Amino acid sequence: MALNVSDTYRPRIGLTTYYQEASWGVWQADAAILPGTYVQAVVAAGGTPVLLPPVGTDPTVVELLDGLIIAGGTDVDPAHYGAEPHELTRSQPARDTHDIALTRAALATGLPLFSICRGAQILNVALGGSLIQHIPDVNPGAAQYQPAPGVFGSVEFTTAPGSISDELLGPQASAPCYHHQAVERIADGLRVTAAAQDGTVQALETAAGGWVLGVQYHPEQNPDDLRLFKGFIEAARNYRQERTENLVDVHQHV
Repeated sequence: MALNVSDTYRPRIGLTTYYQEASWGVWQADAAILPGTYVQAVVAAGGTPVLLPPVGTDPTVVELLDGLIIAGGTDVDPAHYGAEPHELTRSQPARDTHDIALTRAALATGLPLFSICRGAQILNVALGGSLIQHIPDVNPGAAQYQPAPGVFGSVEFTTAPGSISDELLGPQASAPCYHHQAVERIADGLRVTAAAQDGTVQALETAAGGWVLGVQYHPEQNPDDLRLFKGFIEAARNYRQERTENLVDVHQHV
């Protein structure tokens, strides 16, 4: 007998966070924080957000989740891909360790994985790829990716036929962006599924299948276009369904 996951079930989605000084009310202290646009997008798409700060990292937490989002943020420490830091590279070592560990755990278990901006770079680095540390060094005309501090740019890109990006967005799309680094050497096991006209990688997916999508842009900054989040939540619900059915089968044969 199969146990169906209700259409009203809200998949539990882990989201990685910052852990740094913040202020609220009369207080100013270290806190686990994440831009509200991520949380709002998950809820609007039908999920339940679960925040995962980079403190006390436990990769087995993926066993409690239906999907994982590796959120954007500071630069990845180039030591993780064997490079010296650029003068403009700013990293947070605890986040690197946390996000890489959770990314690898999600990939190992088949958990749906949605990696955004820094998250896409983490995905590539976690599997052995490398990064361009400052895009203007190799593409001087690429100011649109980070127009000014705290100002999102916009990127147009084309998608690869048959990819998750293509399925959810069509052959061409645009999105908000904010980054000065980009994917360079693609890790084994990943493939590029979206790119800007100048060749900057905009999306990565696994070559082996499963729902794994890393995007260099910021879809959470466009609440009027939740196609990627809805596709991710659907994959998370399907993952929960399959896992539930497998557990039922195991119990029936014990």
